[in-house]
Amino acid sequence: MTENRRPPAPHPAERARTIAARGGRAALLPSDGTENRVSPVLHHVHACGDTTILLPDGHPLTEAARGTEITAMLEIADHAAVPLREPVRGLLWITGWLRALDPQEARAACLEVADERPDPRLLDVGHGASVLRLSPASLVVADAEGTTSLRPELFAQADPDPFHRQEDHWLRHLELSHRDVVGLLAAHLPERLRGGHVRPLGLDRFGLRLRVEAAEEDHDVRIAFSRPVSTAGELAVELRRLMGCPFLAQRG
Repeated sequence: MTENRRPPAPHPAERARTIAARGGRAALLPSDGTENRVSPVLHHVHACGDTTILLPDGHPLTEAARGTEITAMLEIADHAAVPLREPVRGLLWITGWLRALDPQEARAACLEVADERPDPRLLDVGHGASVLRLSPASLVVADAEGTTSLRPELFAQADPDPFHRQEDHWLRHLELSHRDVVGLLAAHLPERLRGGHVRPLGLDRFGLRLRVEAAEEDHDVRIAFSRPVSTAGELAVELRRLMGCPFLAQRG
């Protein structure tokens, strides 16, 4: 029946690209059976899915990947913009082949990263940090929409959400300065959830996500826009519509 249909959401490849572009906390897991999680000095996922990783010189993983390829998995966590009991909104796992780059390749990789994401930690390369490259064999994205395995070419063909750079700022502003707006948006929640603590969880071109922190468990609810949006102006119109702006109701 129509009422049971899930609200429209970004394609899994788009959600994966968005998590990658947001650049959340990462852990590198070598496939040697040790299950040791390594926190990179820096990581950057390129549009093709290749990932540039900085590790300390002399790290066992750096040495293991010198002159050869080893299998490894990079886990990237997508954290909510506001403090929540369960802050991780989604996870992206990139599994593939890891190798340490030679000095010339490392310089080129650092310049490529700096063009997209300038970071002072790139200056540590050659002064205590080594550059590695993870080439993907497969990717998996997991969030409230589900868990999906992706081929690298599907990841490369997708774009991150148009609001991924502004999302954190907007959600924090909503949480701290416009609790009245959150209250109006909560009117779209199922009645059984309206007694919980409602928090702004996510925003993308298809809609707004709210987290309801109830006494026993948390619930994530997607509130769909009337159409996908791509600009701040279109987003403002859809938010006013969800808030019940009477002027927009008369125009509709």
